[in-house]
Amino acid sequence: MSIDKDLLDQLMKGRSAGDLFGKDGVLAELTKALAERALSAELEEHLTEERADPPAEGASQAPNRRNGSSQKTVTTDSGKVVLDIPRDRNGSFDPVLIAKYQRRFPEFDTKIISMYARGMTTREIQGHIEEIYGIEASPSLISAITDAVMDEVTAWQNRPLEPCYPVVFMDAIRVNIRSDGAVSNKAVFVALAILPDGTRDVLGLWFQANEGAKFWAKVLNDLRNRGVQDILIAVVDGLKGFPQAIEAAFPQTQVQTCIVHLLRHSMSFASYKDRKAVAVALKAVYSAVDAAAAEAALTDFEESDLAARYPAIAPSWRRAWTEVIPFLDYPPEVRRLIYTTNAVEALNSKIRRAVRTRGHFPSDEAAAKLIYLALNATSQEWKRSVREWHAVKSQLAIMFEDRFPMA
Repeated sequence: MSIDKDLLDQLMKGRSAGDLFGKDGVLAELTKALAERALSAELEEHLTEERADPPAEGASQAPNRRNGSSQKTVTTDSGKVVLDIPRDRNGSFDPVLIAKYQRRFPEFDTKIISMYARGMTTREIQGHIEEIYGIEASPSLISAITDAVMDEVTAWQNRPLEPCYPVVFMDAIRVNIRSDGAVSNKAVFVALAILPDGTRDVLGLWFQANEGAKFWAKVLNDLRNRGVQDILIAVVDGLKGFPQAIEAAFPQTQVQTCIVHLLRHSMSFASYKDRKAVAVALKAVYSAVDAAAAEAALTDFEESDLAARYPAIAPSWRRAWTEVIPFLDYPPEVRRLIYTTNAVEALNSKIRRAVRTRGHFPSDEAAAKLIYLALNATSQEWKRSVREWHAVKSQLAIMFEDRFPMA
């Protein structure tokens, strides 16, 4: 619905563009007028509903009615506004627009949460609000608004999951968290799943308390307890103890190590002048037509001068061999999807951007809160459907037959 131009001209009569904003600007006046009009309409509806209901036994027979108004100062996007809140005689009216004990419009809280999700510190948010809106927002107010998100985080972390996921990527980011007076660098693991319709979803966040298979058993048992019965392919970055833990929780799952991470690890051993040659030799391994050809290419590399010069490279591929070769069974469309954890790394880069401004977090919960908000703020980007999903889905449906979940 468009606003009548004559009405707008009337509102702007005798005013300049600079009079739109600020404490006494047109927007503040308009917010006050519209809010009070809406509150009046809410009260009228409330009174009408009460009149339609028969009074409870023993209650006064006199109909409820208006009983003046009281003033309340409310924080809005354009500053503070003093509203005349209408009252009823029985005191049963609780407005929806601005509840009895509410002092801020919901949109104001949303803006603070949005700034927090984009990595702004409490001090930066405080300065921004004071500069733009002329409002002093205390650090405790900002913390209270963002802390209210924790109930959402808890519900999200415990929500029921799908019975089966075609592909799940696992990767970690590092965050500094204070504990017992000392700051430690903690790993936060993120599970990014591909759903049967090709869209993506983050299944959860896990803060690493211990190393190896015990931690992974906890993560996988959490997924099982939330309803996951099967994962077709799990793509990981050489995570210690993960293959053994996933075999125990999901025996049919195919574990694929991230080839890109394995390559980076290999390149770290080679001198700059030999890196191109090493990359070419290893490409013959991971781009082979099948596992037998890949084995032959790795054997050729092991017998080369390059392998003799850098003896740590070939054994690193041999140690991970059973997790290297699964993707070689698939056509190019599927290979491009599962040979790297780039999908979850791209997501993690957005999270890192948000946490970068924090020196450290006071607790795991504080870090989880910011990461959750950062995920929500960028969800339109990372939830997009996988490219060529139709072709990938067809291949996975053939390879996994009745295990593939139909969207």
